[in-house]
Amino acid sequence: MSDFSTLEVTRDPRGFATLWLSREDKNNAFNALMIRELIVALNQLAEDTSLRFLLLRGRGRHFSAGADLAWMQQSAQLDFNTNLDDARELGELMYALHRLKAPTLAVVQGAAFGGALGLISCCDMAIGAEDAQLCLSEVRIGLAPAVISPFVVKAIGERAARRYALTAERFSGVRARELGLLAEVYPAAELDAQVQAWVSNMLQNSPQALRATKDLLREVDDGELSPALRRYCENTIARIRVSAEGQEGLRAFLEKRRPAWQIDDKKEPRP
Repeated sequence: MSDFSTLEVTRDPRGFATLWLSREDKNNAFNALMIRELIVALNQLAEDTSLRFLLLRGRGRHFSAGADLAWMQQSAQLDFNTNLDDARELGELMYALHRLKAPTLAVVQGAAFGGALGLISCCDMAIGAEDAQLCLSEVRIGLAPAVISPFVVKAIGERAARRYALTAERFSGVRARELGLLAEVYPAAELDAQVQAWVSNMLQNSPQALRATKDLLREVDDGELSPALRRYCENTIARIRVSAEGQEGLRAFLEKRRPAWQIDDKKEPRP
């Protein structure tokens, strides 16, 4: 894994990784360097077929304050083509996170503004603090949440996206759960303990089945109820059943024992 100046990647011996936004003095705000480093980190993680799942977190009090003000000020001085290049970089980041084969879980505390909602929406799951503050803030400063909009609309629905993108209202972690952006929220003091419960729960699952299920859900979400989609779903379960992990899982179930991939640290996330 490369050395980064705006990020940290930590590996757990149990097979998962945590990607930390690490510009704590800037409330983890994005700049061009962070975006480039996130793309590099995600591409490197994508090559690791042993990765069970990925956590996305922010160091310090905030998940991310969105775009760095100094970077935005610089962007205002640039021509259209240079700004288009910047937008394409941000788009590559969002798609790199969205298409990662391993499951992803965002953990949200403090502020999550602007593009940070894009990162959260690109993850498969997200949890957070009840008092987190989220905002699609772009129109307040004369911009639009353009690059992140496909992911935000998918995550919270068109009507809610219209409301929060057009009003730039702040909303709480509790409201984010009601919208479906966050799966669960907890008191801020309990968040780290609940992260460990989610990790423990994920470690009970077959790594191969997790990746196959993520691929399956993407195909189902993107496709019509066509003969091709039906064949894809049928082939997926047949392939998993005859795989090494599929065979081990079925044998373990019938023999009333733990399958080989489970880590003996079972805790259930609290709803």
